[in-house]
This record gives sequence, C-alpha cells and structure tokens, in this order.
Amino acid sequence: MHKVSLVDFAGLEGLLSSEEVLIMNSTRDFVNKEVIPIIDDCFLADKFPAEIIPKLGEMGFLGAPIEGYGCPGIGYVSYGLINMMLEAGDSAMRSFNSVQTSLVMFPISHFGSEEQKSKWLPKLAKGEAIGCFGLTEPDHGSNPSDMETRAVKVAEGYKLNGSKMWITNGSIADIAVVWAKLDG
Repeated sequence: MHKVSLVDFAGLEGLLSSEEVLIMNSTRDFVNKEVIPIIDDCFLADKFPAEIIPKLGEMGFLGAPIEGYGCPGIGYVSYGLINMMLEAGDSAMRSFNSVQTSLVMFPISHFGSEEQKSKWLPKLAKGEAIGCFGLTEPDHGSNPSDMETRAVKVAEGYKLNGSKMWITNGSIADIAVVWAKLDG
C-alpha cells in the first residue's frame, strides 16, 4: 500500500501560511488513514467509498471556502490544497469534493434563496446530502452556449426539458444543479 507524500520541488510550502500548511498536512494524513487503505478494493469492486462522505464533512472539506451555513469559510488556497491532497489519494475523491463544493454548494450559496441555502448548505457541508451538476449534453458536450435543455416557468417553479449526461455524483445525488436556458 502506498502513502501520499509531498515532494515539494517548487518550494510551495515556503509560500504558504502556517494555517495552509496545517490544512495540507491534515488532509494528507486523512487521505493516508481513510482513503488509501480502501481505495484499491473500491476500484476493483467498481464502488465509490460512500462511507467516507460524512468524514469529508467532519474534516471541513465539503464547502470549505463557503462562509456560514455550517461551512468553514477557509481561503481558496486552502481549498486548492485540500483538493490537491485528495487527488493524490484518488481522483474520484477529489472529483466528489470539488463537484459538491464548487459546482453545487457555490451556486446555491451565491444564487439560491435563503430557504434553499438554509435547507441544503448545512446538509451538503456535513455530507448528509449529496449534490450533482448537470451541464453536459449528448450533442453539445459541456458548451452552455449550444445547450438545448430549456427551463420554462410554471406555477410550482420551473419545468425542465432536455438531456444531460456524464453527471458526477448523479446516481447518488439528493439535489441537482442543472443548467438550462430560459426563453428570453
């Protein structure tokens, strides 16, 4: 079994604050303790280690740069270091964390209603709820200017019409942030 270590060829650590170094090192320790021992078996079993999701929340990785609603509100350098260490352990772990944080929680925190923020952000930050992000379409890839999915205003909210594919976390998500065009 390998361990995640950091060979700092570029002298990165010398540019970091003591808090950033602590976050990087604690993330590396987490990856070595929680991810590395199980990830090979998960890969062979074609299984995502969902049991780690609440632990990501306990560590403050989910929603790390978002302030309030149970999120730590740390800087983006620290968030990048978290993702770098998760990626060193397993790409799927980094993908999960970055989709949950950047593609689901961020738009909710910046564009959601107070009701949406209060309902979803604390659950997503703890790993009690999982989010996904739907942008990619069969005929247009991840090009939002050519996407065909439409949102039509109805009494209850919006009605979506279209197709999405390759949605990270899509098969396990409790909430989806879906890109669609509005007429006008």
